[in-house]
Amino acid sequence: MSSILTNNSAMVALQTMKAINKNMGMVQSEISTGKSVSGAKDNAAVWAISKVMESDVKGFKGIADSLALGASTVAVAQNASETVTDLLTDIKSKIVAAQEENVDRSKIQTDIAALRDQINSVVGAAQFNGLNLLSNRSTTAGSGNVSVLSSLDRASDGTVTSSFINVAKRDLGTTEQVMGTTAVGTLANFMSGTAGAVTGASTAAARTITFEAAGVAAGVGYRITLSTPVGTATIGTGGGDSTPTAGVYEYVARDGDTTADVARALSAMINGGDATAVSSSVGAKDAAGDTALTLNFGASTDGVTFAMAAFTSAGATIGGGLAKLGTIDVSTEAGANSALTDIEGLIQTAVDSAAAFGSARGRIETQTDFVSKLTDSLKSGIGSMVDADMEEASARLQALQVQQQLATQALSIANQAPQSILALFR
Repeated sequence: MSSILTNNSAMVALQTMKAINKNMGMVQSEISTGKSVSGAKDNAAVWAISKVMESDVKGFKGIADSLALGASTVAVAQNASETVTDLLTDIKSKIVAAQEENVDRSKIQTDIAALRDQINSVVGAAQFNGLNLLSNRSTTAGSGNVSVLSSLDRASDGTVTSSFINVAKRDLGTTEQVMGTTAVGTLANFMSGTAGAVTGASTAAARTITFEAAGVAAGVGYRITLSTPVGTATIGTGGGDSTPTAGVYEYVARDGDTTADVARALSAMINGGDATAVSSSVGAKDAAGDTALTLNFGASTDGVTFAMAAFTSAGATIGGGLAKLGTIDVSTEAGANSALTDIEGLIQTAVDSAAAFGSARGRIETQTDFVSKLTDSLKSGIGSMVDADMEEASARLQALQVQQQLATQALSIANQAPQSILALFR
């Protein structure tokens, strides 16, 4: 049936043209924006995922900047540590030369002092943006480590946590330590053991000192005193502050030290003394983090008094890792002999520092490479979800243009159909 009021063919053609024009608009949007999903209305789920991933990409760009800053800071510390190692090696050569009888030891000592001053200059200048990894003498908790932001870890529930690469400071200064001025109120909270006298040459007993984990903090000083009756052999040469007393062994903890670090430091002082009456050994940390230091007295030891004490950080100065460098004096034969032993330990300290910074630097560089590749992978994943396939869009546009022309022609034909009814009325 033909009607001049309702043109079904024209309505079909019009709806077809609207659908074609809508699809053409979508294709043109893809071509102009380069995205198949440019907003939440295009595909809400894909758009939401892509936005979360885009935020992660921006976060990892910030992490790359943090890693670059950390790598530069550690590189400065590593290079400075290696320079200090070379300077200490030069000092060792001077000390070796001082072992000869027919040398001018005073001039050699002058050279050593100049090299020591150069080490101080290197350590003082080894900073990047105000951060010096070769200085760890602050009593502020947390000052012994530098945390470099290395990653943002997203869990399946959407929770995001930060990961860090922790770089421990390595003090290569020559500042001598100074014990605090105030004894701790409750010694058992810091160190415990049985003080008293070691008597009986044939039954000399070992003494055990336990360092409590809860008591170790930056600036806290630990003291072990061993004294003998007048006329007996001297026990040790000390090893603590700038004016050590024979038989007094002191160590001021630095930030990051554990009970094992404190025990090893004091043990090294005791074992490095000139006494044969006592030696020490360090045990393993227990479940609570406590560490025991055992004093082993020789079979001929008699009448030795053992005491221990701890001091708060008030008035304390944490010593530098190369503090012994300030006491090296080769102007005498005895000093030259002692210096040869001391310099080996100082060189090892500097070598350990350079090695530690080298390891940290390698880890940061590895993480930097990973973050770069991860960022590229995330960008690629986002692109695969929201980017338009331009070849497909081009082919679809050409097809839609043909369909649009055909739809226009079909609508024109449909609109002309009622004209044939006029012939019936002629």
